[in-house]
Amino acid sequence: MKDNLRTYLLQATLFVATVLSTTYCGAQWLGDASLDGWNFFWSGLNYSIPFLSILTIHEFGHYFCARKYGVETSLPYYIPLPISGTFGTLGAFIRMKEKASSKRAMFDIGIAGPLAGFIAAVMVLAYGFTHLPERDYIFKIHPTYQEYQGDYAKHVYTYEHVRREDSLVHEAAMINDSLEFIAAKKDSKTDSLKWHRKAFKAQDVYSIMSLGDNILFKVMSHVLVNDESLLPNSFELIHYPLLFAGYLALFFTALNLLPIGQLDGGHVIYGLFGYRRHRLISVSFFTVFVLMAGVGIFKDNLLGINFFNADPLNMLLFAAAYVYFLYSMYEQFFKDNKTTAVLLATSIFAMQFLIEYMIPSWQGFNGWMVFAYLVGRFLGLEHPPAAIEQPLDWKRKVLGWLALVIFVLCFTPEVFKIQLLTP
Repeated sequence: MKDNLRTYLLQATLFVATVLSTTYCGAQWLGDASLDGWNFFWSGLNYSIPFLSILTIHEFGHYFCARKYGVETSLPYYIPLPISGTFGTLGAFIRMKEKASSKRAMFDIGIAGPLAGFIAAVMVLAYGFTHLPERDYIFKIHPTYQEYQGDYAKHVYTYEHVRREDSLVHEAAMINDSLEFIAAKKDSKTDSLKWHRKAFKAQDVYSIMSLGDNILFKVMSHVLVNDESLLPNSFELIHYPLLFAGYLALFFTALNLLPIGQLDGGHVIYGLFGYRRHRLISVSFFTVFVLMAGVGIFKDNLLGINFFNADPLNMLLFAAAYVYFLYSMYEQFFKDNKTTAVLLATSIFAMQFLIEYMIPSWQGFNGWMVFAYLVGRFLGLEHPPAAIEQPLDWKRKVLGWLALVIFVLCFTPEVFKIQLLTP
């Protein structure tokens, strides 16, 4: 009983921490300049409540289905992430304390979560699209846009505007520093204190962020919105909490439905095609996923080496590090045939090099590489066979194919797009 109580307290603490962290991050994404203090913080509830509700519905879809099959399962463990510029959470998970015995049970438990979460996300988005604020709502978030009125989109996503915003931030910092200096001067018994005003220096390159596209979000925005002038553009979507929460929920739905390993999509593929075909589909899709995600890494990587301009030593260093990084994703899957893992790693390396060399403008979403590494290295690309391998009935097959369609509709190749601005 004491162990159960500790577990419940841990789960409750993690949930409360996740509510606070998502509310904190949601307030920052919303960025309402008219609010401050606790009012600013609590404005993040407009994001955290719908986002965590969708996440919770997803996890309880797994939970109730597992309990239906008599599989002992924990309540959800939420993972808070109170870091600025993040979603406020790394998601949630349930612990299945025993393995489902049949293919049908594995399939049902795997598909229940994403289907439940998907329905909730569509409902949140439907409400968000049919209850958009007035067009001048964005001026409440960005007061400086108001001077451009209807034409603000043509002006604010430029180097000149961002440079001006940067100079205003610098000016405000200088005023604050001068006030602090005056206060320190009054409190000091010496006249030796001096204050130096730093001249503003613009950056050579500024960057602005926008959100990527997925098919379902695009379709819903056109079908449900009567006045498309109210729709936020991809740069401002983060300030519309219901739409942003729904957008992220579609992204996480697609992430879970990737047909790889023991992800929810992996359970679906295993149920539809069986153990042997799952292995082939999983490793094939994973390889394409890594290949596309890593495009651009030869120019921009954690080592800070531009492969195309590097000296021979740095070229060798990058090649060795990156090939080993790729190899380590496949090492577990090909533990009995490591030569294949080496060949796959070197092939991906060569193909990405050719793509970047021949199409320099093509850029993958390198953030996917972290996820790919975690899946390949730790979660694995394989799916364990069930003790009872009975085939799925036609209703389950329909749901399985529907889940794959949902994956295509929700998948966002590049979640965050960074645009560089130059003079």
